[in-house]
Amino acid sequence: MYVLIIIISLLNINTMNIKYATFGSGCFWCTEAIYELVDGVVDVESGYSGGNTLNPTYEEVSRGNTNHAEVIRIKYNSDKVTFVKLLEIFWRTHDPTTLNRQGADIGTQYRSVIFYHDLEQKELSESYLKKLDKSGSWSSPIVTKINKLEAYYKAENYHQDYFKINPSQAYCSYVISPKIEKFKKVFKEILKNK
Repeated sequence: MYVLIIIISLLNINTMNIKYATFGSGCFWCTEAIYELVDGVVDVESGYSGGNTLNPTYEEVSRGNTNHAEVIRIKYNSDKVTFVKLLEIFWRTHDPTTLNRQGADIGTQYRSVIFYHDLEQKELSESYLKKLDKSGSWSSPIVTKINKLEAYYKAENYHQDYFKINPSQAYCSYVISPKIEKFKKVFKEILKNK
């Protein structure tokens, strides 16, 4: 009996349509905390991408001379959540009109960027951006870049699940918590454990 349950569980895992998305939209602690709440998201990992330094460290990226952005890599089940829904969350949870900045976080590492994994993601991202540009949703022009993912580097372990582990840390309390509460109100229909 137990063997049958394990086999069925493994079959369910293998039939999930697992895909990846990589976004940069400011501090990766904030973005990671938001996407971890989304039903269909299997895992979110903080990392670096878009630069010219191999295996960058947080200290190097923070100095702004690697050209890497702080990003999150989202592992998701596309049978439960679409890439378009992940894009919607991306656009609605940061300011895509501020160049190299999100709130008090300033530098190229905080730029707004979508790193596409395949042609479909590229086309969907470009189409969404054009639609937003035409809509006039923002009074300033959108500065988000859409780039091919060339390399991704996982951030140091102490950055992973940062908000979950450090909820009372000052940055988490004053910056991330309000974003999480706003996100839960706007996207309540797609939250895990509704």
